[in-house]
Amino acid sequence: GFLGSGKTTLLNHILEASHGKRIAVIENEFGEVGIDDALVKGGAMADEENIVEMNNGCICCTVRGDLIAGLKKLIKNSKKSGKTLDGVMIETTGLADPAPVAQTFFADDYVQQHFR
Repeated sequence: GFLGSGKTTLLNHILEASHGKRIAVIENEFGEVGIDDALVKGGAMADEENIVEMNNGCICCTVRGDLIAGLKKLIKNSKKSGKTLDGVMIETTGLADPAPVAQTFFADDYVQQHFR
C-alpha cells in the first residue's frame, strides 16, 4: 500500500487479535531512522526474536539480501525455541514493488523449504 494507507494499523490489528497464532514481523523502513517499528505493538505474542527491522533501503531491491537473512534468522530462532511460526508478515515501505519481495521466497533454497 502507498504511504499512509494504513499498513501499520492493519498489522497492529492482526498482531493484537486473540487468534493464538505465532506471527513474525519483518518491518522495512526506507530511511536510516525507523518510525514504523516504534508504532508496531505486537500484542501478547510479541517478543524480540520475532520482529526483524530492516532500515536504509527498499526491501524490493536494495535490501533483498537482508530479507533472506531476516527470514533465515526467523527460521533458526523458531527452531531454537521450539516454537513454530504460523506466519510471517512483511510490512514494506509504501514505495516497494511487491513482486520482487514475493520472488525472494523462491530465490533461496533454504527459505523456500521452510516457507510456503
